[in-house]
Amino acid sequence: MPDLNLPPRRKPQINLSRSASGRMWLVFCCAALGIAQSALGDKGASLMVAFCALCPALAAELVFTWRKSGFSKIKDGSAAASALVLALLLPNRIHPAYAALGALFAVTIVKHSFGGLGSNWLNPSLGGWLFVRFSWPDVFARALEGALPENALPLGEPAASILDGRVTAFLNNTVFSLLGAELPSGYIDLLFPGTPGIIADRGLLALLLGTILITAFRVSRSWAPAVFLAIFAVLVRSLGGPVSGGLLRQGDVLFALCSGGTIAAAFILAAEPASGAKSGGGVLFVTALGAFLSWVFRCIGLELYGCFYALALVNALTPALRIFEGRLFYSRKKHAGEAVSGGTA
Repeated sequence: MPDLNLPPRRKPQINLSRSASGRMWLVFCCAALGIAQSALGDKGASLMVAFCALCPALAAELVFTWRKSGFSKIKDGSAAASALVLALLLPNRIHPAYAALGALFAVTIVKHSFGGLGSNWLNPSLGGWLFVRFSWPDVFARALEGALPENALPLGEPAASILDGRVTAFLNNTVFSLLGAELPSGYIDLLFPGTPGIIADRGLLALLLGTILITAFRVSRSWAPAVFLAIFAVLVRSLGGPVSGGLLRQGDVLFALCSGGTIAAAFILAAEPASGAKSGGGVLFVTALGAFLSWVFRCIGLELYGCFYALALVNALTPALRIFEGRLFYSRKKHAGEAVSGGTA
């Protein structure tokens, strides 16, 4: 009988039904859907941003891994997925050269300088976004000129499109009339924005369809995005903020969820297992913390893309959490071993 008092060789880990490669290519497809929708309304500018992020990312990945594994690391999809997720976070009107620089930073500095996939303390796409955002703040801001402002609610009835008016009327006459509620005009336009913005917001409808795909195929723990969105929505609704004029219990949840990259943050960034916690309790903790900090940065700090800053901060705390997870796991295994030994003595 093996000695159960020996230290365990395995640390806490996330066990998902799909391989890492399969998960990465599904995330790639999800991001590609959002980029494709955004590109339909900007004459292909979003596609150019994505292409100029993808090529340097694949080239850098090949340089770092060629001697050991040849093309096999390219095939695992991690570099491709990171590049397209980075493109989702960037403005559609930003010069593609900045997307290329961000992708290079994401793969070379954030990913491989810490040992590759699974060893990086920060999500590579988030790292690339922060690099572009803080290295060229004026460029980033100019690319967002004309975007939907943070305090654009109540969404203007006169400014709502014809499509928005028709869909809103149909929903009010069918679904919402049964509930005794009414959907204001302007919200349908959030799914088809014609203004400049980050690609994730411009391709929101397709991105939502993509999240159904990655949730169905269990790319990550499916409850993690739900926890993130639920906590964020409750905080916005109950405590208010700029998205609701600062009124308590009157926060505009729909606008908060459909802007600021919230959907991409919840389903792709917050749920990404490689740079997050490993145990179920750890994932729950960092997800809840990320949602709370997202509300703080966005509604208190007045930063529209506060979700990205919040999740980057949570990523920075993950190494300390992993140490705690490892010690807790060892302690439980050791106590279990002592209990079994005592019972069989």
